[in-house]
Amino acid sequence: MLAQIIRMVEEAQGSKLPIQGLVDKITMWFVPAVMTLAALTFGVWFFFGPDPALTFGLVNAVAVLIIACPCAMGLATPTSIMVGTGRGAELGVLFRKGDALQGLQDARVVALDKTGTLTEGKPTLTDLVLADGYERADVLSRVAAVEAKSEHPIARAIVEAAVAEGLSLPVLSGFESVTGFGVTAEVGGVRVEIGADRYMASLGHGVQAFADTAKRLADEGKSPLYAAIGGRLAAIIAVADPIKETTPEAIRALHDLGLKVAMITGDNRRTAEAIARRLGIDEVVAEVLPDGKVAAIRRLKALGSVAFVGDGINDAPALAEADVGLAIGTGTDVAIEAADVVLMSGSLKGVPNAIALSRATMRNIRQNLFWAFAYNAALIPVAAGALWPVSGILLSPVFAAGAMALSSVFVLGNALRLRRFQAPMSEAARTAH
Repeated sequence: MLAQIIRMVEEAQGSKLPIQGLVDKITMWFVPAVMTLAALTFGVWFFFGPDPALTFGLVNAVAVLIIACPCAMGLATPTSIMVGTGRGAELGVLFRKGDALQGLQDARVVALDKTGTLTEGKPTLTDLVLADGYERADVLSRVAAVEAKSEHPIARAIVEAAVAEGLSLPVLSGFESVTGFGVTAEVGGVRVEIGADRYMASLGHGVQAFADTAKRLADEGKSPLYAAIGGRLAAIIAVADPIKETTPEAIRALHDLGLKVAMITGDNRRTAEAIARRLGIDEVVAEVLPDGKVAAIRRLKALGSVAFVGDGINDAPALAEADVGLAIGTGTDVAIEAADVVLMSGSLKGVPNAIALSRATMRNIRQNLFWAFAYNAALIPVAAGALWPVSGILLSPVFAAGAMALSSVFVLGNALRLRRFQAPMSEAARTAH
């Protein structure tokens, strides 16, 4: 893990941001322009200057070349990247790709996966409401037997509840998982089907009998599932996944940064909207199948540049589709490899920290570029001898070299200010707030 962290930081620090392409274009024209100005300076002094004209021409031409040396321009971007990504690593934010450092500043929407990102990813069984004629122990043992074959967190919650109640799980056969819908198997020669309301509808099982219960559970932010045994609806099951302690504070921090927050989830709309109301989330994209997250990201892009935060295997395509993908470091390796930024902590506090750091770093780069370009452009006329007719002052190449070095020192000093960057969700920032 340590070796991976070091590798990711080194790769990010050695990468070129898109803004560096602008610097390269400016430099491509700036250098020939300076060479031309130096030649013109020599020519003007040689033909129109006082004696010794050759000496004046050479000294002033050399001063122009020295003062205009674009060292500071070359340092402006990489020094800020080095310091910014290093500060990010201290905060637990690893930029796997350097261009993510620039891309995050443009984010207008932060889309969050629910399970494992907003929540702990450890659901617990909270409700089991039975239809007439069914017993809790029988239904729960059959349902748990089927769910024991599934790897979904909700399935584990149901199995753990059955084990906690001391129930033995019967033998099953013909297990089948329908991605995004539910699971089914034969338990004791009887077909057991478990899943969301859309799964029950596809099987022809009406869920109207549990409509009021489903509404109540969804309003409480719980995810309702249905179980059918022998072709008849037997129970409605509810699980709740606790919200991470840091989630509400992180969402407030994102709003303070002027960002819209969206939630993408496979939960039914009523449950999703109940959670969104509790957390202050702006946009809800509910009832999304695992392969529908990419389409959801594309729709959200209509609101602006999208940063997506996820942790699971099925989040990988959405992480790649988003303008910037942020993976929770406690998630799967697949998600981490597909992301541009890795948040080493398991909480969302790294998201506002990463965005604020991106904005601070890009602001720092623009300050460096402005200084480097404006400083050079302003002093070139002085080096060429523009003050000579007015005050008789010429800029010695020695002082030109010192001024050029001062420009580079300023750029380095400005970049090092990022080491004191205070993240919105750092301990110091929270204490001050």
